[in-house]
Amino acid sequence: MSSPDPFRRSARIAEVELSEILQISEAAAAMKRAGRDVISLGTGEPDFPTPPHVVAAAHEAALRGETTYTATAGTPALRAAIAEACARDNGYRPEPAEVIVSAGAKQVIFNAFFATLDAGDEVILAAPYWTSYPDMVGVCGGTPVIVAAGAEDGFKLTPAALAAAITGRTRWVLLNSPGNPSGAVYSPAELQALAEELRNAPHVGIVADEIYQHICYVPFASFRAVAPDLADRTLIVNGVSKSHAMTGWRIGWGIGPRRLIEAMVAVQGQVTSGASSVSQAAALAAVSGDQQLLAERNDDFRERRDMVQAALNATGLIRCGSADGAFYLFPDCTAAFGKTAPDGTRIEKDADFTAALLQAEGVALVPGRAFGLPGHFRLSYAYSRASLTEACARIARFCTSLA
Repeated sequence: MSSPDPFRRSARIAEVELSEILQISEAAAAMKRAGRDVISLGTGEPDFPTPPHVVAAAHEAALRGETTYTATAGTPALRAAIAEACARDNGYRPEPAEVIVSAGAKQVIFNAFFATLDAGDEVILAAPYWTSYPDMVGVCGGTPVIVAAGAEDGFKLTPAALAAAITGRTRWVLLNSPGNPSGAVYSPAELQALAEELRNAPHVGIVADEIYQHICYVPFASFRAVAPDLADRTLIVNGVSKSHAMTGWRIGWGIGPRRLIEAMVAVQGQVTSGASSVSQAAALAAVSGDQQLLAERNDDFRERRDMVQAALNATGLIRCGSADGAFYLFPDCTAAFGKTAPDGTRIEKDADFTAALLQAEGVALVPGRAFGLPGHFRLSYAYSRASLTEACARIARFCTSLA
């Protein structure tokens, strides 16, 4: 009789695996190491460098000896600067005590769920969703309630669908605008319509993940600015990872009512303590400095979006709508279903399409099933124009090869 495994998985993570995004990225990397010419468009990371003044601020902080523990909730200077940035960019000014700084926006969301969810509590997620959302809900003991928000709805949650999903067990609804993977952006009117439904459900909190706020091609509206009367049950999630090309610095923040922030700080204090001191000094320079660079990079992303969208639609097989924000497109590939690749692979679903494309042409994309909405794939255009041009040519060649 074998002994019990002391390292068996706990029930809370029994179904949690490395995200399909990372699995595909690692597969593409392995193919590159084996000598294949692979273009990976699977990861959500700006290809711009961190702004020089931000790097300089981190260096100067380290030289000043700012390399020790910080307050668990973040340095007072950064929390105050985040509050000022909200006033500048979104028209409302939270108190610094309403701000928590964490090791990335992902930790902010996890802290909130871990601090508030009990077994059976429900969190409403609109599909397509970022892949980590449902797993974080599950690990924290909650139940993800997935509501389809397809292309016919602009990949956005409708008021009617939200109202139908709310139950007595609903604890949170999570909104993501601009959205990953779709690039969808909620207008002020759309947010107001959702807010109206939520006014009828005072037991429901709102997580508004606005990490792509500064990569937006239409006017951006923060949920808290649109519905200030719901601020007492709203958590705004943001950070510098996407806007300032600081993914590796691991700084995100949450803005919410003090009782929630205090609970999140209690969680963070037992997990990581405060975020990196040097990274917080860098983030302070990012949010307090000249923001003109963001507009210039935004224009560049928009041009890449238009180029890739046109190239995909020109294949005649892929249907690609536009996207109002972030740096992703989420095209429909269902017209390829039923066709056969040159190696004999039968395309029956989105994962077949992306896997066959990777093998045939060396282009890595993420199937829509990873985001809860099959029949699509996610393409990140946060890559060089040369890489995007070549990738689009390969995708077109692959589409032509299908019989």
